[in-house]
Amino acid sequence: MLIQFQQYLTFENIYLWMNFGILPFWLMLIIIPDSKFTTFFVNSIILPLILSTAYIYILYQTVLLGESIFDVFKLYLSLDNLYTIFATESFLLIFWLHFLALNIFLGSWISRDGVKYNMPRTMVCVPLILVYLTGPIGLILYWIIRIFYAKKLGFHD
Repeated sequence: MLIQFQQYLTFENIYLWMNFGILPFWLMLIIIPDSKFTTFFVNSIILPLILSTAYIYILYQTVLLGESIFDVFKLYLSLDNLYTIFATESFLLIFWLHFLALNIFLGSWISRDGVKYNMPRTMVCVPLILVYLTGPIGLILYWIIRIFYAKKLGFHD
């Protein structure tokens, strides 16, 4: 049974499951940000554990495939090296999971911060959607909106 399950866990299936699996968490952040359900599933260690388990499994499969995991450090040397690394399916999937994990973490912070400053959900909704799609652009938009609700301009919090 374990072998059948492992055969099902192809990189393509992991990619699809992670993309569809993250959507309910984003919907919780947008629709019910201050519920105990959201706090338990999104703002706790549960979601990072799920994503990191997939991350570790992909690293494990990468080693089994004989790909050098140390090649990933070459991506800092040139854009061509980055392109070469992303041409490898396992490394591309690892970076995609990295992107999903950081964006959901950022979305979680924005959602909690919006509740903290009693911001209307409609004002937080657009930055959350932008964080899901573009990351930093949503953060900047949220920061601009937050200035008016927090009544202060701060570069750290």
